[in-house]
Amino acid sequence: MNTSITGEQDDESISYADAIVEVEQILTELEGGDIDVDKLAEQVKRASQLLHLCRERLSIVHVDVEKLISGLEEPSSGLPADE
Repeated sequence: MNTSITGEQDDESISYADAIVEVEQILTELEGGDIDVDKLAEQVKRASQLLHLCRERLSIVHVDVEKLISGLEEPSSGLPADE
């Protein structure tokens, strides 16, 4: 990979989609054998950081969706409950 989409300092602002694209680029480079041995550990570390970030974002979204679904299942105080 010639350049990364973002640097480590930008991890909080990188989108989930961009993080996945960068991980896929790293994987393609690793699978192709085009990676310099000196950059191998650096690229694996970057992929690990991005995957951790993606897992955190998915966890947050999962909790948010569960809260929304839970709110939909509870009867609203302004509407009569179904009998």
